[in-house]
Amino acid sequence: MSATSIGLFTGLALGFAAAFGGFGAFVIVLVLGALGLLAGRWLDGKLDLSSLVGSVRDRR
Repeated sequence: MSATSIGLFTGLALGFAAAFGGFGAFVIVLVLGALGLLAGRWLDGKLDLSSLVGSVRDRR
């Protein structure tokens, strides 16, 4: 299992643990799942934020 999958499942599990029930819980699980996915992709080296960081540095 890749770090991306582990990150996604971890984010979803934390979302279910943090909030259980209703639309607000759905949004929290969605956000935490997305954060877990991004963290996993970053750990796998499949997420490149250098272009985003570079554009911020160029503006200063």
